[in-house]
Formats: sequence, structure tokens, C-alpha cells
Amino acid sequence: MSKDRGRSLNFEDRILWSRVAGSVTPLPGRSVPAVPVPPADVAEKPESPSRKPNLAGPKPPAPKPTAPGGIDRATHRKIAKGRVPIEGKVDLHGLTQREAHDLLLSFLGRAHADGRRVVLVVTGKGASLGSEGVLRRAVPQWLATASFRGLVSGFEDASRGHGGSGALYVRLRRPKGSPE
Repeated sequence: MSKDRGRSLNFEDRILWSRVAGSVTPLPGRSVPAVPVPPADVAEKPESPSRKPNLAGPKPPAPKPTAPGGIDRATHRKIAKGRVPIEGKVDLHGLTQREAHDLLLSFLGRAHADGRRVVLVVTGKGASLGSEGVLRRAVPQWLATASFRGLVSGFEDASRGHGGSGALYVRLRRPKGSPE
């Protein structure tokens, strides 16, 4: 094992890490640090040949105050039990990534403007030939991008009764100027 430091993960490593990190359950009071994965259509900059690779891994990312995180356990439990109502639902089954992205952005924008706080986004499990569904992987990445940050305050996998890992609870930010 090398002791070089400072190398960041490449695109494929970030995808792999996000899958591994998503498959674990953190200890109580802890969270798994998110490694941002850029959209597939963004090309990576080639590494400079003078850079030494760091095989020890990257430094943990600095927390972004505006990036959506998870929904706290108590709120998740209230949503699952119906004590916090789900105020809207969008189903992305059968859509291409472009169509799903546009529909999701439009839906969340309208829900946010209407003052809704919790919505359900159905991606489907998409397990075909042993792989995860494209939308199941892509939607959480989209929700962490700048175009969604002003709308979304957090998201988590839905409970089994609302679709389990094939759906997400999305908590929306309060509209500006709304009473607490």
C-alpha cells in the first residue's frame, strides 16, 4: 500500500464508491460522506502527468450547507406511518433519463411553489440482468446538483409500504417568505 496523499477519485471510482457507501448502514448518529458523481455527459479533465497518484484515497469532502442530505430518522418514521402526509407523487417508470430529469425538475418546482413539503418520487428498482436501474442510480445524483438544491432539503429511500428502494421520499425546502 502506498502512502501518497491527495489523489482524488476518478469518475468510475466515484460511481463504485457511491454504490458501496449506499449499501452500508451507518452507526447511530453517523452518516456516510457523499462523494459527488458528476453527470455522465460531463467529460473529465485528464490528469497532469506530473501529478503523483494517491492510492490512499481522497480527503473527505467539505460539507456543503446547501446540499441536500438525508431526512432525519424521526421524520422518516412519521412519513412511513402516515403522520406526515405525502403531498405529491411522480412516477418516472418507462422514461428516458432526459425525460425523467425534465419531469422531475418540473414536478419539484411546481410542488415547491405550491408550498408542499414532502413528495414521493418513484424510480422503480430497475433490476435487469443483475444491475441496478438507471433512474434508481441517477435520481439521487440529480437531487444533489445545483438545479435541484434550491428546491430539495433532503431525500431518503421510501419505506417498504411506499415502494422501498424503488422510491424516494423527497423533502422540499420552505418557499422564501413562508411562515415557519
